[in-house]
Amino acid sequence: MKNFNKQKIIIGLVAVAFIIGVASYVRAATFVDLLTADNFAVLAGSAITNTGATTITGDMGTFPTLTETGFGTITQIGVNHVGDAVTQTAKNDLVTAYTAATAQPLNTAIVADLGGQTLTTGVYNTASSIALTGPLPLILDGAGNPNSVFIFQAGSTLVTGANSSISLINGAQACNVFWQVGSSATLGTGSNFFGNVLAMSSITDDGGSTIHGRLLARNFAVTLNNTTVTKATCSGATQGTLHIVKHVINDNGGTMSASNFTMHISGTTNISTNNFSGSEVGVDVNVDAGSYVITETGPSGYTESDSVDCS
Repeated sequence: MKNFNKQKIIIGLVAVAFIIGVASYVRAATFVDLLTADNFAVLAGSAITNTGATTITGDMGTFPTLTETGFGTITQIGVNHVGDAVTQTAKNDLVTAYTAATAQPLNTAIVADLGGQTLTTGVYNTASSIALTGPLPLILDGAGNPNSVFIFQAGSTLVTGANSSISLINGAQACNVFWQVGSSATLGTGSNFFGNVLAMSSITDDGGSTIHGRLLARNFAVTLNNTTVTKATCSGATQGTLHIVKHVINDNGGTMSASNFTMHISGTTNISTNNFSGSEVGVDVNVDAGSYVITETGPSGYTESDSVDCS
């Protein structure tokens, strides 16, 4: 038997004060459409390597090299596509998205470490490397606009220091933050990172980092190390949450648990994850307003029944 709750989120209107007398015109950054790569939390070109207890919310895949190591200690809510046709399409879409991010016109040159800075929507660029070393966080200020887009373009590397962090304020969302990296990205131990990393070469977590976004490497490996990656999903006034609980009753000699079943959601688009292992605790899935069908696949010999509680 599985139970699921649907919660409606109502977001009030926010009054915005307009200040007359702007010092200079700033061209807004444009959202980078990841296309099918949007479904992936981790996407690589040559391999995905893991050490330790890593948690991934979102899909995974690697192509053209299909090597995956250390997956016995990964907990995933999503689908590991390895190098199937879905991954191959996503890799092509990553190239398109990377090119689009690179083509965005510069607003502001990056001339110093990003730690301790407060930035508003725009395109920030350096021909060399981007550094975020702390100890003060990089603050991204949405100025009351949840659609504010932040694009960071690095000609070379992106490197964050140990325990570095990013904070989002005034409506800024991780789904609208993009890091276009000309070579490789390295996240220092314990980084608290927001945004989608689109790297030409590789992406490495030195250990214990938390990423609210995506790790998307075009050509080489993504290396995880006790990492938490949660695919960023934009929230809007029409989004709600499905809390899906899978409960198994074992009679007649049954021995299965919730995790032996895979849950599937279909319906209106913009589902944060639509394939995941069942859980007695429950899994929260963000969805747009609409109608949804929840199904499951799993061991034979079990009869499905539904219990619905809307609140």
